[in-house]
Amino acid sequence: MQPWGKAPALTLAGRVVSTALDALFPPKCVGCGGFGGFICERCLEVSARATGDRCLRCWTALKSADCTNCTHHASAFSALRSAFSYGDVAREAVLSLKFHGVSALAPRMASQMAIALQEWSPPADVIIPVPLGWLRKRTRGYNQSELLASEIARASSLPLERHALRRIRHTAPQAHQPDAASRRENVRGAFGPGSRSVSSNVLLIDDVSTTGATLDACAQALLASGAASVYALTFARED
Repeated sequence: MQPWGKAPALTLAGRVVSTALDALFPPKCVGCGGFGGFICERCLEVSARATGDRCLRCWTALKSADCTNCTHHASAFSALRSAFSYGDVAREAVLSLKFHGVSALAPRMASQMAIALQEWSPPADVIIPVPLGWLRKRTRGYNQSELLASEIARASSLPLERHALRRIRHTAPQAHQPDAASRRENVRGAFGPGSRSVSSNVLLIDDVSTTGATLDACAQALLASGAASVYALTFARED
């Protein structure tokens, strides 16, 4: 089993290639712009963790005794956790991974998610990434959620299942939707069962949760196809 929160060890050839690439193209921190790593230790230290008084189901920051999100709409997933609040460095990391092609950010982001997962320790049996539409995946070159899920699977020794969930219709970007109700409607029925069935407890992986609408729609599809329960883990949570 890989140590929690650490990337798997590289082979000798991999270390040589990695060292050579770092020498030629040293990574820059998406937060401060300093060389040495895509997210430097100092920026990690000052980034706002998604902790404090939060709803134990949707993980939104509570402003009163009751969670208004869950009062108005109870999500299909059993619980959500996120490593960071969506702002500053965490926001830059998500945008760089999703829209700017910086796929090398995934291991660093996933290591922080793995630490949060270890502290949370939900009864998950299998990891499933939120699927990306084929056109966006082709344009982007990868599914950022799948990259994160793959790294978390290595760190946690949980199996990764890429084919239990699929996107069955194209949707407009969630960021373009004006409110939570519009986001839920946008992804309603957008996901369905894949070629592999899962009947155990699922850990659903995505990069960021804003209203939880996408995670909710995925959880509904997984539960309808036989999953016992669905938990969700993201790098960031927008409050």
